[in-house]
Amino acid sequence: MNEQTLSMRLERVAAHVPAGARLADIGSDHGYLPVALLRRAAIVAAVAGEVALTPFQAALRTVHESGFGQQISVRLANGLAAIEAEDQITAISVCGMGGETIRDILDSGKSRLSGRERLILQPNGGEQPLRQWLMDNDYRILCEEVLRENRFNYEIIVAERSGPVLYTAEQLFFGPLQMQARSAAFLLKWQRMLIVKRRTLNNFAQARRAVPDEKLQELTRQIEWIAALLDGT
Repeated sequence: MNEQTLSMRLERVAAHVPAGARLADIGSDHGYLPVALLRRAAIVAAVAGEVALTPFQAALRTVHESGFGQQISVRLANGLAAIEAEDQITAISVCGMGGETIRDILDSGKSRLSGRERLILQPNGGEQPLRQWLMDNDYRILCEEVLRENRFNYEIIVAERSGPVLYTAEQLFFGPLQMQARSAAFLLKWQRMLIVKRRTLNNFAQARRAVPDEKLQELTRQIEWIAALLDGT
């Protein structure tokens, strides 16, 4: 993967960035996403934010070699602290982290959000708490998808602030739009997940150490939800 050939995962993220956006790519790593989008004239400017020095330096090199140093600002900063008001950001991408980490980045950086940006989020697990934060902060989920790449399942969640929105516990768990679309990749993910969760429950039953009742009840409830989803009920 490089700034000219993105991974399938980042290609799907790129597809959700609005044309002509001013993008903040948080946790930009090598800066491949903003550089690729500028090469395609899909965005007009970008901020590439990195909290770690090594990927920050890698992003600096990528941007310098691309010739887009005037359009892309590479910044060493924690989360949304990379964004300044004068950047006039209209889209924010946060990819390749756990859902809880993305939630915490958004929550700790709320003062940097105008509420008019599109959020394009690609969590590696932990989608439920991330969707909970979106709902609690008046963000409506506009698009969701599941894709499988290199034997891993990835989810993409696109949201915009629209006023109060209410999702059920099951919708937060599976994704409200994915429950309706029931794509092949989505169903395959949950078929695999059902096997894993049933195995975990069985291991708990055989384990000598005590497992909190609350944890057992939550796992049992999730297994029932997944089984019902796959049965089409």
